[in-house]
Amino acid sequence: MRIIVLQHLESDHPGSLRDCLSEHDLKWDAVLLGKGQKIPELDAYSAMWVMGGPMNVWEVEKYPWLAQEKEVIRFWVEELKRPFLGICLGHQLLADALGGECAPQDPPEIGFFEIELNKNGINDRIFNGLDERQLCLQWHTVKVTKIPENTIVLASSALCDVQAMKVGECAWSMQYHVEVEPDTIDTWISDPDYKASLEKSLAEGALGAIRKQSNLLMPNLTRNCRKIFLNFLSVL
Repeated sequence: MRIIVLQHLESDHPGSLRDCLSEHDLKWDAVLLGKGQKIPELDAYSAMWVMGGPMNVWEVEKYPWLAQEKEVIRFWVEELKRPFLGICLGHQLLADALGGECAPQDPPEIGFFEIELNKNGINDRIFNGLDERQLCLQWHTVKVTKIPENTIVLASSALCDVQAMKVGECAWSMQYHVEVEPDTIDTWISDPDYKASLEKSLAEGALGAIRKQSNLLMPNLTRNCRKIFLNFLSVL
């Protein structure tokens, strides 16, 4: 079993999911699209993960590789029908690639916000064992405004109706970050685009508050990530 991970920045890696992969001796290959790496042949892979990033799904002229990435996602989910997990930008790309729509999130969600599973989410195997309400790390200025066909919404927040969704029988995605680890926030703000989104959206001193909340919530965040990982493994 091998997983292909599409990354848009080096800093937007699978985070604490890497520990889960290591503990289960699962092999994975990262494709750094923002560094110009090409997506390889897909035959060797049992699952696909698509991570986050500061780019917008519609910025194809600025990031030409987005066009190929969307086509690969569509092919993977609709034709190959193999397990898929999208996080943040990966969530938006899944929607866009399969005929949904995305638009600016106003106001942006940056920091810790509560998401709530609906009945579909509570009963979905990807969220088995998780609380109906969870505080999750959000860092997005774009949201899914129209879901693709054959899609159900699994979770929402006060500001964003589509926090998690399932497409068909094998593709799941979350707008929020399940992969948070202790150095995630500091790693992200080392990137100029991420830092700019923070400074534009939050008041002075907010970063310190987010760091503090992250430290307090880390045991729960790690536990939730592991549960989602194990639930995802059950569909492979």
